[in-house]
Amino acid sequence: MIHHIEQNTDEWFNLRMGRITASNFGTIMANYGKAFGNPAIQYAMRTAIESKTKRMIETFQNEWMARGTELEQDAREAYEMQTFRTVLPGGFCERDGFGASSDGLADEGMIEIKCPKYSTHFATLLSESYDTTYQWQIRGQMWLYDRPWCDFVSYCPEMPESKQLLIYRVERDVFEERKLVARLTDFKELVQSYINALER
Repeated sequence: MIHHIEQNTDEWFNLRMGRITASNFGTIMANYGKAFGNPAIQYAMRTAIESKTKRMIETFQNEWMARGTELEQDAREAYEMQTFRTVLPGGFCERDGFGASSDGLADEGMIEIKCPKYSTHFATLLSESYDTTYQWQIRGQMWLYDRPWCDFVSYCPEMPESKQLLIYRVERDVFEERKLVARLTDFKELVQSYINALER
């Protein structure tokens, strides 16, 4: 279900509270095939606590994350100009305790915007591919929104004008999605075990 709400509002934060969100899917998929690592365990604990208290636990935001929020609209407009696509708000999509906030819905697909520092953007340019650091976030969003592709958008205004915007298409992959969903199912059970512990 997609909630057509503005992101970073009280309503948006309330919908995310106690849900397992796509921005953390990479943490959950770390050490795939093995036990969850400490970052994933801490995230499971945080999710369980928020589920019971209905209060957000403050999370860390550095200067680059703040920069991303500040430049996101510029990146979205640059994408629209280059691709001739209209990008609609992504709102918040939730299903069975999982959630995601797409940076935009474009035609039948979607976009994921990153506004990194110049060196990260440059590395993406040289690799001629999207930054795989975000692959599970992207694949999770395609799964939740049921979209066939996602354009990874990297935007860095410090670069020469012709290289400020990079776009790489990520296609939906059923095999990778099955791996993700299986791992998320195990993680959801871990969160529930922590909720049970809080209720005892």
